[in-house]
Amino acid sequence: MENSSLKLLIATTNEGKFGEIGEVLRDLHVELYHLHSHNLSSKNGSLMAEIMKDDHFEESGETFEDNASLKALHYSEIAGMPTIGEDSGIIVDALAGELGVKTRRWGAGEKATDEEWIKYFMNVMEGIPEEKRTARFVCCAAFTDGETGEIYLFKGRTEGVITHKLEAPLKKGIPLSSCFRPAGSDKVYAALSEDQKNKISHRGKAFHELKDFLKQKYSI
Repeated sequence: MENSSLKLLIATTNEGKFGEIGEVLRDLHVELYHLHSHNLSSKNGSLMAEIMKDDHFEESGETFEDNASLKALHYSEIAGMPTIGEDSGIIVDALAGELGVKTRRWGAGEKATDEEWIKYFMNVMEGIPEEKRTARFVCCAAFTDGETGEIYLFKGRTEGVITHKLEAPLKKGIPLSSCFRPAGSDKVYAALSEDQKNKISHRGKAFHELKDFLKQKYSI
């Protein structure tokens, strides 16, 4: 499909994630949509933004790969177009087994504001010494073409530490980026430029692999 634009659905309502993904894929010949895009119709002609009001998709998988795949298949079936599902989270050694695939649902819960969620998290981390604040972000991106149902997986992982305080203003939808400092960097995720972050972040690594795949598959 050389010289033709690929319409691609990013199955997220998270503005922060959508922005980061768009930054990685920006030089491809693609039209990117998210689940609240007002100009996106489903395969039966209904507006996706309207469908989302009644959508009850639940991330029920036990792994990042499961959730990303289920999300991609669910929304590609509704939209009838190539779709990317993404699942990511943080693993904190001092809180073993508590976050991971449940990251945004953990603690203050998924209905909490970014400010409420990160306040709860930082309170839990208070008093934990430096040597036990190690953590890693993990991301899995799942792609399906919307026709065959075949799933392609792309993964990224970044080691780092949780800082003792927030070291940058919160970014919408990704509050942990203000207190996660990746290994080898003197700045937290949120203090890095988009270009700097996408070169070393878990999501950047996964989506750069996906980007190479899309370039080869669709000649874009």
